[in-house]
Amino acid sequence: MAASVETVTNPPQQTQQKRKHRGRLLDLKRLKKNWQLYVLIIPTFLCFLIFSYIPMYGVLIAFKDYVPVLGVWNSPWVGFKYFNQFFQSYYFWDLLRNTMGIQIYGLIVGFPLPIILALALNEMKDGFWKKFSQTVTYAPNFISVVVMGGMIIAFLDPSTGIINHAIQAFGLKPIAFMNDPRWFKTVYVLSGVWQGTGWGSVIYLAALAGVDPALHEAAIVDGASRLQRIWHINLPAIVPTMVILLIMNVGSLFSMGYEKILLLQNPLNLSSSNVIATFVYKQGLLDGQYSYAAAVGLFNSAINAILLIAVNKIAQKVSDTSLW
Repeated sequence: MAASVETVTNPPQQTQQKRKHRGRLLDLKRLKKNWQLYVLIIPTFLCFLIFSYIPMYGVLIAFKDYVPVLGVWNSPWVGFKYFNQFFQSYYFWDLLRNTMGIQIYGLIVGFPLPIILALALNEMKDGFWKKFSQTVTYAPNFISVVVMGGMIIAFLDPSTGIINHAIQAFGLKPIAFMNDPRWFKTVYVLSGVWQGTGWGSVIYLAALAGVDPALHEAAIVDGASRLQRIWHINLPAIVPTMVILLIMNVGSLFSMGYEKILLLQNPLNLSSSNVIATFVYKQGLLDGQYSYAAAVGLFNSAINAILLIAVNKIAQKVSDTSLW
């Protein structure tokens, strides 16, 4: 009876082992065949390993009372002390509200505009005006953050700014944009949209370049107008790209750079311009509270990771497109 059981169970096991062995051989063959590609990947892999993954051990200082002389490992362990301190602080909700307010505002205004611009540029005939339009819309992306901050402050100055001169030309009083907290989010978002819309449209233009011209020819034969072709051919072609970029934008909702905020920030608009990124910068680099700043930064990163995973799951259920 035992012999009969062995004759039944052994062949499937042997077959499975053979399949695994064949799979390993195929992997080795592919590795040998494409070894040049793997060599090209090595510098990028090492860059991420050295500058992104190895330094991650530094997040331990968020759970310790970090003393530079003692180092990360020898500093006393305090657990969630600094997280609780941040959550219970009076400015926690203000920082959260300002960060989310600016980023959601920017997402609502800034996400559709590159799509619209890409669709419009795609409909233009190749020639001088198309190249000119692309150059004009792409150019602001190459302006540095410092120069951009100076331009915004100069243009919006109540007495000498070109924007207030235009407002006064219509018989209205000048507005101190940079001194009014109510205007800060709008100024920040619209300046970012102006700077990034043209460059953001490049990805959508690349996706539109892959649309089969035969589809448009067939639609024209069937009597479709230009708007109908945009709606039924071009727009569906870039939907996967839109979903991927939306996931990435929502996943980086709290990943807000502090440079531009600091350049535009002043004591009068602090109630609207004080965000998590600037708070971490001031606490960590200016005040030397390394553990506290690391705890706030780790909380910020954790929220981003949760949002990224959640939005990716939703995209998987709603559509066939997702990051993983």
